[in-house]
Amino acid sequence: MQIDIFTLTLLFIAGGFAGFVDSIAGGGGIITLPALLAAGIPPHQALATNKLQSSFGSFTATANYAQKGLLQPLKYLVGVIFTLIGATIGAVLVQYFSAIFLENTIVVMLIVIFVYTLFSPNLGKMEKHAIINKNIFYIIFGLLIGFYDGFFGPGTGSFWTMALILMLGFDLKQATAQTKLFNFTSNIVSLILFIYAGLVIWKVGLVMGIGQIAGAFLGSTLVSKKEIKFVRTFFLIAVGATILKLLFD
Repeated sequence: MQIDIFTLTLLFIAGGFAGFVDSIAGGGGIITLPALLAAGIPPHQALATNKLQSSFGSFTATANYAQKGLLQPLKYLVGVIFTLIGATIGAVLVQYFSAIFLENTIVVMLIVIFVYTLFSPNLGKMEKHAIINKNIFYIIFGLLIGFYDGFFGPGTGSFWTMALILMLGFDLKQATAQTKLFNFTSNIVSLILFIYAGLVIWKVGLVMGIGQIAGAFLGSTLVSKKEIKFVRTFFLIAVGATILKLLFD
């Protein structure tokens, strides 16, 4: 389909803003997917193209966090592998199941996360002791959250961040950085399947991807410099916006 220059420019801006927000607290999809649909792109192609452009952002944020010392990807290889497996299963099974029940359940879970974070001002302020073996954690949550992202998606970053803080004792900065690595992993799985199906609109995805790179670099750089309070505020905004988007849908 033909997309004019003005629309491409707006999509580029949407990609940049989404990359900025997503690199800090997740939730970029609630910006980019509606933008793609508003541009007149059919839903199935919008979903596929959204995965392409978001992969640029999640990769950029992951690389920048690693470069700034907030993330060491090789340390989390077990998590990456099981996220990959979970996302593959989810992406394959989604075509056989209705997502309505899952969507309603996720809204409730996100509300719980939002309220818990809002009334826990010290949550993620400093590192604490893990309450579960790291490898066991990555196997269980890699499969579960990876499956969820492949199957449905909204709020994935929020679930990863909260799980890392509560179960492994990460502070909010560390959790945010590691979340992007797992987001990138599950994004790639979905993207490969969409490419195989021939649903990706490459010109749109690449233009938005350039915006994602700029936004994600800026956002992840800010996280490395700012205090936990800044990240926490963005996290609450992203979770709250995701809840409102799902309720509106």
